[in-house]
Amino acid sequence: MEEYLKDTCFLDFNHPNFDEFTQNIDAQKEQKELAIQLYFLVRDAFLYDPYHLDLTENGLIASNVLLKKRAWCVEKSSVLAACARKFGIPSRLGYAIVTNHIGVEKLTHYLRRDEIVFHGFVELFIKNKWVKCTPAFDQRICKISNVTPLDWDGETDSLFQEYEQGKRFMEYKFNYGTFDDVPITLMNAEMQKYYPHLFEKEHNTKEFSFKFQSRIINPK
Repeated sequence: MEEYLKDTCFLDFNHPNFDEFTQNIDAQKEQKELAIQLYFLVRDAFLYDPYHLDLTENGLIASNVLLKKRAWCVEKSSVLAACARKFGIPSRLGYAIVTNHIGVEKLTHYLRRDEIVFHGFVELFIKNKWVKCTPAFDQRICKISNVTPLDWDGETDSLFQEYEQGKRFMEYKFNYGTFDDVPITLMNAEMQKYYPHLFEKEHNTKEFSFKFQSRIINPK
């Protein structure tokens, strides 16, 4: 489990920003309850925002994400994975291609396709097994979207609701697997594969922004 407990370039939990962020966490609780505390802290500390995506090295460092008030699923997953390691809970990052069927018309306009590439989630090792959780949608954004916030009990996998109020909410189309750190090269390559137009010119408006790691060119 050593590789899933280490401080890394992106999961830099030894940074002072994490001391402040987790100052109200009760480290004396048993591992499962501690993990649940961290899940809800990360889920609701940031307003979910998929309209300002930063795929650069600086943008993907978890301690830098803590300086923001809004974050997307990849950022929130990195923060939770880093927090877990800070408290001795092994963590790894998972990514998938998904389609979201509720409230995504604006995002589809910018992405020019239905698939959301590199949706991020987390796996935590609790009581001798890996358990999936997704801290992306906070209570505020769920209220706006009229969906139920995704809970997590520390024992069973908690991904996005397949159905919400009788309507299909989200589907997982492809799983990239799990990683001990943010796979920045693969992430940029897959984004360029699915959204080539985002790499062709600058996107930096109040409504939508996109930054990428410029050295990744023409991936196959």
